[in-house]
Amino acid sequence: MFDLRSSLSGSPRADILSGITVALALVPEAVAFAFLAGVPPLVGLYAAFIMCLLTAVFGGRPGMISGATGAMGVVVVSLVADHGIGYLFPAVVLCGLMQVTVGLLRLGKLIRIVPHPVMLGFVNGLAVVILLAQIGSFKTLGASGQMEFLTGTRLWLMLGLVGLTMTIIAVLPRLTKAIPSSLAAILVITACAVGINAGSGDGADDGPPPQRTVLTVRDMLADRTQAAAITAAEQAKREGALASATALLPEGFVAVQQSERGLPGLSLEERAAARDSVDLATVGIAGGLPRPAWWDFQLPPATLATLWIILPYSLILAGVGLIESLMTLTLVDELTETRGQANRECVGQGVANVVCGLFGGMGGCAMIGQSLINVKSGGRGRLSGITAAVMLLLFILFFADSIEAVPMAALVGVMFMVVIGTFEWSTLQTWRRIPLAEVLVMLVVASYTVLMHDLATAVILGVAISAVVFAWNKSSYLVADITDDDRGSKVYQLHGVLFFGSTQRFRDLFSPQGDPGDVVIDFYFSRVYDQSGLEAINALAERYERLGKRLHLRHLSEDCRRLLNRAGDLVEVNISEDPHYHVLTERAGRVTTAGPTGVDLTV
Repeated sequence: MFDLRSSLSGSPRADILSGITVALALVPEAVAFAFLAGVPPLVGLYAAFIMCLLTAVFGGRPGMISGATGAMGVVVVSLVADHGIGYLFPAVVLCGLMQVTVGLLRLGKLIRIVPHPVMLGFVNGLAVVILLAQIGSFKTLGASGQMEFLTGTRLWLMLGLVGLTMTIIAVLPRLTKAIPSSLAAILVITACAVGINAGSGDGADDGPPPQRTVLTVRDMLADRTQAAAITAAEQAKREGALASATALLPEGFVAVQQSERGLPGLSLEERAAARDSVDLATVGIAGGLPRPAWWDFQLPPATLATLWIILPYSLILAGVGLIESLMTLTLVDELTETRGQANRECVGQGVANVVCGLFGGMGGCAMIGQSLINVKSGGRGRLSGITAAVMLLLFILFFADSIEAVPMAALVGVMFMVVIGTFEWSTLQTWRRIPLAEVLVMLVVASYTVLMHDLATAVILGVAISAVVFAWNKSSYLVADITDDDRGSKVYQLHGVLFFGSTQRFRDLFSPQGDPGDVVIDFYFSRVYDQSGLEAINALAERYERLGKRLHLRHLSEDCRRLLNRAGDLVEVNISEDPHYHVLTERAGRVTTAGPTGVDLTV
């Protein structure tokens, strides 16, 4: 089986070679996510460069790669569509400030509460998402203006080159580890593609992209740009038709459009015209250095109205970005058998997003696919991320034509191997041996990730289900050993935890009507965890008081006493300070308080 751990050991040489591999894989991903968000490709590429560089320098997980991601693109697409691209950049800046705040407050440690079944479901669902995302690479823009699957020779060549890429990645490490197998595969397949395209008369830079035998990065750019132009033209026609229909209505009537089914679409001639309106000479990844966003885009005024527009998007961006980044950090920790710094990573992600927003980037977070490529290729240190970012900028500035000649088959093959290495195949063998509730959590998280493509919500949902299952199971483990001591008192020796889920069971353990006048509750083997537990103790004390009976609490741990002290009048138990108190010791003394419920605290 493809093992992500079977890679070059950490070294400057391995980091540099791995960074070059990652940079090649970053280009189509950043462009694709830019189209997803409805922004120019360079906005995605600049985001990938800035995020990758700054998180490599300031982040808490060396070897982890960040950039423009689909999770962030899905969030901002409606903001760009409804308010314009100018609102995107302040939203990203505000998102970064929120992330920095989370890191400074040291809230990154909350990633510890993510259970292992959630992690397994997340990883398996992510593997399926990465797999499905590669399907688009097998499509090209047809004569009808629709994206169509490859057929015939072009399809078989694509499949063959993908298979050859995967073979090189799997076999080369057994022969030599002098170069990352992913980088070697990309170079070999690129050479093959250039030769095939030249031999068929459609070289790397000649002819319209749909006629190229082996699809390249440039073909992907051209197809997506033309498809976006067709979509924009179709939307404009439908909006124009709706406006015309509205103008014919009597005064005072408003047209309510429930769907676009009844609106006219583009004809084949109109689709061709929209496609041909794109100047392919201007399509590509070539560009200059990142510039301040206000130089190239019209930003909104700095007012409260603007803040209320971008605030919901910034909150979601910050949450999605941190959850995906911290989950990736945990995964890389496991693969490299090292430990990252969650709080520092939050700060690093925030700083990178602030700079992204200021310099015209769409923002981003950790990229799990690229991080796994980096780990598999030997990237362990910060130099790998820095190298990837610098190489990506060099591609934009000087080597755009060369990078655009890289075949999509090579990048798809690399991502297929990432899928194989990401999926936890052991879950297919162990799911019958683990509790059914944990299997359910894994399935829910994986299914939600695949169906909704929302990794952050999938993790939150999994944690919530796990918490409910844990609380339910824990609530059934509160029991009591009932004995009588030599002073005639009835002693309830509790075992378990007292919290909101076990309060009903706690009440059912006692029978005040049949108990003697002196009752002891011994917490030597128990703990009180929350306010619900305190209220349950208080309510029980009142029941005994109404019957004229005395209740004693014995062997409360220090944390339980702290809860009671903080509760104050809410629990109606006053506890005097005892400097000789020792947690979980034998009966050293007796502290009696004359509280309104007549409760004794014994230690």
